[in-house]
Amino acid sequence: MDKLLIRGGRQLSGTVEVAGAKNAALPELCAALLTAEPVILRNVPRLQDVATMVKLIAHMGVSASRDTTESSVLRMDASGLNKPEAPYELVKTMRASVLALGPLLARFGRATVSLPGGCAIGSRPVDQHIRGLQAMGADIRVEHGYMVAGLAGGRSRLHGARITTNMITVTGTENFLMAACLAEGETVLENAAQEPEVTDLAEMLIAMGARIEGHGTSRIRIQGVSELHGCNHEVVSDRIETGTFLCAVAAAGGEALLTRARADHLEAVIEKLQAAGAQIESGQGFIRIKSGGRLKAQSFRTTEYPGFPTDMQAQFMALNAIAHGSSRVTETIFENRFMHVNEMVRLGANIQIDGKVALIEGVERLSGATVMATDLRASASLVIAGLVAQGQTVVDRIYHLDRGYDRMELKLQALGADIERVR
Repeated sequence: MDKLLIRGGRQLSGTVEVAGAKNAALPELCAALLTAEPVILRNVPRLQDVATMVKLIAHMGVSASRDTTESSVLRMDASGLNKPEAPYELVKTMRASVLALGPLLARFGRATVSLPGGCAIGSRPVDQHIRGLQAMGADIRVEHGYMVAGLAGGRSRLHGARITTNMITVTGTENFLMAACLAEGETVLENAAQEPEVTDLAEMLIAMGARIEGHGTSRIRIQGVSELHGCNHEVVSDRIETGTFLCAVAAAGGEALLTRARADHLEAVIEKLQAAGAQIESGQGFIRIKSGGRLKAQSFRTTEYPGFPTDMQAQFMALNAIAHGSSRVTETIFENRFMHVNEMVRLGANIQIDGKVALIEGVERLSGATVMATDLRASASLVIAGLVAQGQTVVDRIYHLDRGYDRMELKLQALGADIERVR
């Protein structure tokens, strides 16, 4: 099992190119199931979750391969799709498998999809997905760990509906969005997720011939069409990778240029970094950050986009752990997303947990130790902590990190960090 060995204490300096967003690439791979024509995705990150999703759609009969000259380009052809199922063996490590349900129902009228797995950061029930698709005419039952879906009442297609979820769900919005594109009539999604990855998926679907309005707002309207065609689409840049590197430079000190970065997708995080004392400037396709030393602690509360993202909570907590002053971090999205705290305490952080609130008293320095990653973003936070800790830090179980970061250690090496992968 791979580990990361980090010798902390170095400032970071240089340039990093931000990869495509995992949380956009995964639903967009599933969107290719909606058409029998070829689909080309560009700026696809090289991640374990992406590789798992490619294996999944290949199992269904989809031809999927990376370009031999440009590895970030993925070509797919779902004309031969003959097995509309997502078995547990292929999706047990990835909750995004549920995103196959809507497209398969919309195009084939049936699907068998395993209940999803993924990081153990809290319950993420699929009941929102099931109720929304049932409103569109799906007949779904859960048996033996699988969602077995077909069309109710002998229908040949899903039909439009008004769907209002009782919580904002990104993957639910994406599932309904894809399913509605081939449904009869109009579908209106109320309380829809507004994340940039949802908007990017909608733009891809529009390029395939879908009729969608309101994406990027809480109400999305979709007029169903009889079929979709292929497209050539570029995956939006990963705002969470961007934020992770911004926090790393802010904590370790130094100056870095992030290319292919979207500051407009990360305003809540950038505002907190600037309030902490980091100097940040941005323009079309770039963000530059400069940090001169120990910053000021910042309190924040995670919430749905455009608020502070839960996927950046752990990374910013690593910065707060060595900042001047006290801070209060409130997690409102997932009930079990403080698992990194015990590992940070091993490095010398002063953090107390009170329910959904973490109370952090900044310390002057951390000290290296062996720590264990418990989930994807916790992995990134421990890497940041290791970069600023005195001595040697070993981060174990980094397969979590590989699920969501495209060769993170190589990018940090390019910034001057003393970090290596130990196999």
